[in-house]
Amino acid sequence: MRLLRRTLSLVLVASTLGLVSCSSLASTDFTGTNGAQAATPTADQQATYATSLNQLEDIAVKGRAPKTGYSREQFSNGWKDTDNNGCDARNDILARDLDNVEYKPARVDCVVLSGTFHDPYTGKTINFERGQSTSSAVQIDHVVALSDAWQKGAQKWSKDERLQFANDPLNLLASDGPTNAAKGDKDAATWLPPNKDFRCEYVSRQTQVKAKYGAWMTQAEHDSIKKILTSCI
Repeated sequence: MRLLRRTLSLVLVASTLGLVSCSSLASTDFTGTNGAQAATPTADQQATYATSLNQLEDIAVKGRAPKTGYSREQFSNGWKDTDNNGCDARNDILARDLDNVEYKPARVDCVVLSGTFHDPYTGKTINFERGQSTSSAVQIDHVVALSDAWQKGAQKWSKDERLQFANDPLNLLASDGPTNAAKGDKDAATWLPPNKDFRCEYVSRQTQVKAKYGAWMTQAEHDSIKKILTSCI
């Protein structure tokens, strides 16, 4: 129930801010509560992929702009509590994407101490424990990397738009730490999840994020995503 309430809170706040389209609402939880995905897409998943494919055609295709001026701080200094539920975005996403979650004792469940994580990027299971030497085993990935967004439109966004983008649950997924590091700021033309069964959902979510915020794609990125989405439906 705690997880359900928190997920609903994330969706309702985003909807109130006018940041979530109908298709985004349908895809806020792409993978269920534990990140697992069936190899054969469900009818609902196929409908989501079809929606993303339609959105793809409305996304501008341009060359990558220079990375000049980029820093993480351009998108906010660390994780923020944009939905005002008392927890920052990292803890919200850990609570959403992990199973068997244990919280730090407090008046409100917020800081995730441990949980079981089924990583959608690799398909492996990780026993997460919060700690200086263990927290990095599960990281929070920006599905559309901040640097990639910076080079494809975000330089012209307002400070508030960049803050929302960096903390938007639609653009955030818990992920295996080393795999997230290997991805870096690559787009779909140069990096895809090693778990092939998750690639449809991954590029679908990337498409929805870029459509939502008006970020553009390179031609190679667009072509890669179109090829994958077409094969998913």
